[in-house]
Amino acid sequence: MSNTKDFIVEQLKRQIAGFKHEIKEQTVGKVIKIGDGIAQISGLSDVMMSEMLEFSSGKKSDPASREKRGEIRYGVALNLEEDSIGAIILGDFFGIKEGDEVKSLKKILEVPVGNSVVGRVVNPMGQPLDGKGEILADKFYPIEKIAPGVIARESVSEPVQTGIKAIDAMIPIGRGQRELIIGDRQIGKTAIAIDAIISQKGQNMKCVYVAIGQKESKVANIAAKLEEHGAMEYTTIVLAGASDPASFAYIAPYAGCAMAEYFLDKGEDVLIVYDDLSKHAVAYREISLLLRRPPGREAYPGDVFYLHSRLLERACKLNKDFGGGSITALPIIETQAGDVSAYIPTNVISITDGQIYLEPDLFYQGNRPAVNAGLSVSRVGSAAQIKAMKKVAGKMRLEAAQYRELAAFAQFGSDLDEETKSKLERGKRLVEIFKQDQYKTVPVANQVLIFFAIISGLLDDVSVEKILEFEEELNKYAENSGQDILKDIAEKGELNEKLEERMKKLVEDYKSTLDYLEKDISTAL
Repeated sequence: MSNTKDFIVEQLKRQIAGFKHEIKEQTVGKVIKIGDGIAQISGLSDVMMSEMLEFSSGKKSDPASREKRGEIRYGVALNLEEDSIGAIILGDFFGIKEGDEVKSLKKILEVPVGNSVVGRVVNPMGQPLDGKGEILADKFYPIEKIAPGVIARESVSEPVQTGIKAIDAMIPIGRGQRELIIGDRQIGKTAIAIDAIISQKGQNMKCVYVAIGQKESKVANIAAKLEEHGAMEYTTIVLAGASDPASFAYIAPYAGCAMAEYFLDKGEDVLIVYDDLSKHAVAYREISLLLRRPPGREAYPGDVFYLHSRLLERACKLNKDFGGGSITALPIIETQAGDVSAYIPTNVISITDGQIYLEPDLFYQGNRPAVNAGLSVSRVGSAAQIKAMKKVAGKMRLEAAQYRELAAFAQFGSDLDEETKSKLERGKRLVEIFKQDQYKTVPVANQVLIFFAIISGLLDDVSVEKILEFEEELNKYAENSGQDILKDIAEKGELNEKLEERMKKLVEDYKSTLDYLEKDISTAL
């Protein structure tokens, strides 16, 4: 018995000897009002804007176990008033009540970053949603960060190959560019972004897809498609679902951008998609109205422009002194009945380096992707194209513009001269060649080959209905008989006379294997 007593005394002595006391200064406030995901708090006089807050329900057990049981909630301070602060609750707010303790954590909201989040589906706090276990990140980045300055940047010069013919040819996107995808609902905006992500396989580029206010079922389908095409290996999905609170929708794009910035700092290239910023602005409007901020145009708060500008300015191409990495942003905006002059669309158009405008009329005519080449623009232009693409695409843009002009006049008159007729026929084939099914991306070398064939007049004797079939079969033929040509285009990135002759011969050799051409010519005559 005495032995046991001695042992206990010895243990107590050891614990007392090893005891270290430290005084921690912590600012604690109280919840005075709670509702709709917004809390009014008193007593936090020195809290800062966007500072992280911890809400606890008054129980004194271990914080880690309380967090596990969901008794600890986090929030972000947004309104700093004279005698109280307004904060948004991140996640479920039903456990919080008046009188609960609130601590300021002296830091801005952080999310886990690094290779551990690649291939995962996470919420805007960086917590896993895919059932693949905990994310063990050794690094955290703040979701808000000042964008790199002018000195750190350089002009955009490297292409992002989207694999979509109409975009790579006429509205090229470069690494470090911000290209807006804009159009009405259900006409293929997300499809373009997902195809662009799938095309980055083997292009040494990480991807982040931020889903804001999207249905969980839709995002599950997207994740499955990316998995199927091997794209989840380099992609992170940040999901603030339609059933999640507005606070999650508000922080989601910033959290996604922080995850992208980790790779930017390492000198790598990242493609980030914000799908979509219209819902992001609506979530921010909801939060602002609940915080009783004064409403402005269309009931949006006065700083709604800053909401998106501080996000999109973080996309950049850094120069070699700063690591040489890049973030390419593809923000998506949904218009109502094609109204691009509404408040949020005009705001985002003025921030970005161009836009891809999708037109409902083209979509319903079967031109998919429904890119309106007249209203779409890339302010980086041909600087973001390889020389081979620049050479063939320049002529195509001109011919497409002439076709649009002639087609408008041709419907009024029947007597057309031969030159006009031939331009109209070439234009019809151009429109046809830009049609492309979803998830069927085309490598840049194959694009150059088919575009060269069309501008050289090698497809003038192929009927319009057969153009897409011709292209598909030509690609298969080139994979077998013209592998060296495709390799030269991809590696050298420019065309010379010798290579053009080889391309011409390849197309003519393939045409000689077709039996339907003679019939097409005879019917055309």
